[in-house]
Amino acid sequence: MATDAGKKAYVVAMVIQVIYTGMYVVSKAAFDGGMNTFVFIFYRQAAATLLLLPLAILLERRNAPPMSLWLFTKIFMYALLGNTVSMNLHNISLKYTSATVASATSNSIPVITFLFAVLLHLEAIKLRAASGTAKLAGVALCVAGILVIALYAGPPLSPLNHHRAFHAHAAATAAGKQGEWMKGTFLMLLANVTWSLWIVLQARLLKEYPNKLLATALQCLLSTVQSLALAAAVTAGGGEDMSAAWTLRLDVGLVAVAYSGFVVTGVSFYLQAWCIERRGPVFLAMSNPVGLVLTVFCSSFFLGEVVHLGSVLGGALLVAGLYSVLWGKSKEQPAPPPLSAAPASATTMKQGCDGSNARTGAMNKEDDDEVKPEEERRTKLDSQV
Repeated sequence: MATDAGKKAYVVAMVIQVIYTGMYVVSKAAFDGGMNTFVFIFYRQAAATLLLLPLAILLERRNAPPMSLWLFTKIFMYALLGNTVSMNLHNISLKYTSATVASATSNSIPVITFLFAVLLHLEAIKLRAASGTAKLAGVALCVAGILVIALYAGPPLSPLNHHRAFHAHAAATAAGKQGEWMKGTFLMLLANVTWSLWIVLQARLLKEYPNKLLATALQCLLSTVQSLALAAAVTAGGGEDMSAAWTLRLDVGLVAVAYSGFVVTGVSFYLQAWCIERRGPVFLAMSNPVGLVLTVFCSSFFLGEVVHLGSVLGGALLVAGLYSVLWGKSKEQPAPPPLSAAPASATTMKQGCDGSNARTGAMNKEDDDEVKPEEERRTKLDSQV
């Protein structure tokens, strides 16, 4: 039974990576096709709200704790930071760069989250220990990876398919416009920073308001309102044709909205929660490089993207940085932990507004008796971030 459960966890982890690969590819195709990134976020959040809010009301209305005005204000600000601002920054940067860059830089999220945890005294670095050295090395490798992607394009790697499945405007080779490519890379980094800060703050919010489904649904609803106001201001101020910018047609834009709102928010939410409960967040983070490989292949095959050597090298440095931080965290555990470094849970939550739900739980039922003593010794960060 334990072996079967282990095999299922590997299959689920791969399915999650496939889902996020699909999101990067179809979103990039929609933006290349001319869809406004701000309008896209509004429709995506609206779709996620339509999915999550009825479930939250149906399942959790009797268990909902009271909410003060101050708590509502905090949830509003968290929705603004982690959903509205972070997702809009991410999509703008995706328009300027490529699906490969988006997938590669997602590996920096656990490292950035770790840095915020250190600043908030939720995490410590033992400089004289091997674990502390590994963590610092991981941070340095992630910084190096971002710089390589932003500053070094390198020779192009020929696409696997010159006839794209998704027809769009000019091929998305932002590397040919170095200024836009650099701006897009650093905007992607800023999006990851805001998301990582949201993750740390979300841990505190869930202690004050432990109903995860309601908190997530409310943030999606608030983000929908915020995104509507932002998209309306941008499209009106930019002189765009309002009807053209806001109309959803039967094209890749509609596919991207439906896919991101329902598949990423709905299906991947459940799969992430299931996988983390049984194998822990580190297990899920360790599968993230598979998503990078899939994204490189699919963006090249379906979009005809020209992947540059700099993106591949930068992605490799980011993956190495991720593994270095995870290794350092694992060495600080008193015993081989069933659930390890909390920042890793951030990696697979990057693109869903339901990321706060993907938190640690119990291992397989067969291991429950052995896990309980270890669960009592987990650090505050390991159980929440």
